[in-house]
Amino acid sequence: MFTSRLRSPAVTARVGLWLGIAFGLCFVTGLISHYAQQPSHPIPFPTSPSWGYRLTQGLHVTSGVAAIPLLLVKLWSVLPKLFEGLPLRDPRALLLTGLERASITVLVAASIFQLATGLFNAAQWYPWTTFSFRTTHYAIAWVAIGALVLHIAVKLPIIRDALTSDIEVVTHDRATATSPGPLSRRALVRTTFAAAGVAVLATAGSTVPWLRRVSVFAVRTGEGPGGVPINKSARAARVEESAMSPDWRLDVVVGGTTTSLTYADLRAMPQHTVDLPIACVEGWSAQGTWSGVRLADVLRLAGATTDREVAVTSLQQAGAFRRTTLPANFAADDRTLLALDLSGEQLSLDHGFPCRLIAPNRPGVLQTKWVSRLEVDA
Repeated sequence: MFTSRLRSPAVTARVGLWLGIAFGLCFVTGLISHYAQQPSHPIPFPTSPSWGYRLTQGLHVTSGVAAIPLLLVKLWSVLPKLFEGLPLRDPRALLLTGLERASITVLVAASIFQLATGLFNAAQWYPWTTFSFRTTHYAIAWVAIGALVLHIAVKLPIIRDALTSDIEVVTHDRATATSPGPLSRRALVRTTFAAAGVAVLATAGSTVPWLRRVSVFAVRTGEGPGGVPINKSARAARVEESAMSPDWRLDVVVGGTTTSLTYADLRAMPQHTVDLPIACVEGWSAQGTWSGVRLADVLRLAGATTDREVAVTSLQQAGAFRRTTLPANFAADDRTLLALDLSGEQLSLDHGFPCRLIAPNRPGVLQTKWVSRLEVDA
């Protein structure tokens, strides 16, 4: 059983190196995304470059996708370790072996959980109902990266020796690993890397427009009014009637004073156009040409300064992001608009008519649609 020479530390170390890089990149970009979605930032989240979140979230999803074939091959290569006997006659060795296997169990379970739930989130399919994806994904990421660091520390001597030796060296092979296998170790590693590359190409079109023709598994490929996809429709948000009502008003509350603006009032204000991407946590993004009024102009009209956070409320009556907080540096940025048009056409209902927030370098879930209320502390 398990006699193939392909199941070797030489293969495991090489595949594991790139798996660790993918996990590290996924972890760092995930931290950036989590921080960007916080209601307040001790260190201000930057508004530039405007495509920063688009880049980091695209890297987050594509590195996670690349990790899938790498993880599968790595698990296949170390499978014999699962069936090795325990050193029952040596209490110290038994304890160390038990701790090592426990840490590996945590690492494998956390890795599979992260990759599976990440894929489900990208596909907007949530079969779970008992936990929040965002908070749980964030917490388990720390578990996974902690277990990975511990695993690397324990295995570092073998990893270093395997990586600095020729891939065909059998120094660390199991005694039973004598069968040559259907291909060489080098071919197996190259095939694994190729599979990871294909996985990236098949999904990266969600972020990289010129890859959309080959990204057959990309969850969003630029379809939608104005070339910008729609995540949540007006029907799903139950705002069709309220958004189209002639009684709609934008209430700007500064302290205890409320200024109500009609759609015609917003149209009568100076209009500005910006090219900004919509970049969502699922990994897809699209560039849009947005026109409307600067948020700073609206705040000044209502008597507010632009050095305060702004609470933005949508017409939708439910949802985790019905009410969001716009940091002061975003509110003051001239590129932050209450958009009325997209690509030269009136904003569609599904894109947030009568007006929506659009700001640079901001997660798509925070680019509030169907805006009805802005609040600023006096």
